[in-house]
Amino acid sequence: MTQKDAYTDNTFSQRLLDWFDSHGRKHLPWQQNKTPYRVWISEIMLQQTQVTTVIPYYQKFMERFPEVTNLASASEDEVLHFWSGLGYYSRARNLHKAAKKVVDELSGEFPRSVAQLMELPGIGRSTAGAIASISMGIRAPIMDGNVKRVLTRYFAIHGWPGQTRVANELWEIAEKLTPESRTADYTQVMMDLGATVCKRSKPACHTCPLEHSCIAHKIGQERSFPESKPKKNKPEKSTVMLMVVNQYGEIFLEKRPPSGIWGGLWSFPEISDPDQIIEQALERTGLALEKYDMWQPFRHTFSHYHLNITPALTFVEYPAKNSNTEIKGDNSHGWFTLTQSPELGLAAPVKKLLQKIEKAL
Repeated sequence: MTQKDAYTDNTFSQRLLDWFDSHGRKHLPWQQNKTPYRVWISEIMLQQTQVTTVIPYYQKFMERFPEVTNLASASEDEVLHFWSGLGYYSRARNLHKAAKKVVDELSGEFPRSVAQLMELPGIGRSTAGAIASISMGIRAPIMDGNVKRVLTRYFAIHGWPGQTRVANELWEIAEKLTPESRTADYTQVMMDLGATVCKRSKPACHTCPLEHSCIAHKIGQERSFPESKPKKNKPEKSTVMLMVVNQYGEIFLEKRPPSGIWGGLWSFPEISDPDQIIEQALERTGLALEKYDMWQPFRHTFSHYHLNITPALTFVEYPAKNSNTEIKGDNSHGWFTLTQSPELGLAAPVKKLLQKIEKAL
């Protein structure tokens, strides 16, 4: 009998559930009053993000949007504002779209099956499984980074988990191991074990309930699993962020296109050619610049490339506020005070630069 066959008799799940009863996390904000909406928000936030980082964001988000109806009726700018700093902003845009769909098409009720949950924007198989199992008690496996790490080590599965072959094998195993009862606790314990015991760099194997049957531990190769994605050198891109301040202390911001990097967020006008700042500034803002100060460049890294940012600060004399020549803010650009701008969805580098401008002024 293989190890995979041996642990389809609930021994695997029972060991984990016994450990969960004594050591599992039970007091996280989203574990209280577990509704599909609250679990959904937490699962989306936890994608690519650590629990300690998510907690304050989750609490502020839920305070402002306690129900799906609140989220659906909010503006995209406000949703992005409460997401600012978490990154991967398509998650927030999809949250907003899905909330509207739940309210407008489903009478405010979340579907009660994995397949139907996956029809909502931004919800994949693992997220759907988490919502269904944790908030509805439906038997459904999940496959987040913690689960991948536990399973690849336990069964010593070779290959990068993002490969189709490996992913299919992991889902097959997860489906077999998921118990018929206590599905919410089992889903939580799989995440807890990976986050607190079966950690990436320093697994605490001596405290693991699976220590004596884990293949990777038996052969002393815990850190060899899961195997990493084949590395590629990240390309580099460069941009100048033009920070235009007028005599009223207002700053000029543009709203980025809905798709792509920082989609839907507000940012400084970006100039592609540092030698063409004055010319491109006139084209982008309608303002004639006389001089500007270049700040120290810095790097912002995305998942697939490095962006080298050079800030350029300039001051302009803007027409009086009661003048007919005043440029009016619209849905794509406008003037904002430094106290107003934090109420917008802002990219992390923009937020930091605004703070520096405020200190400089």
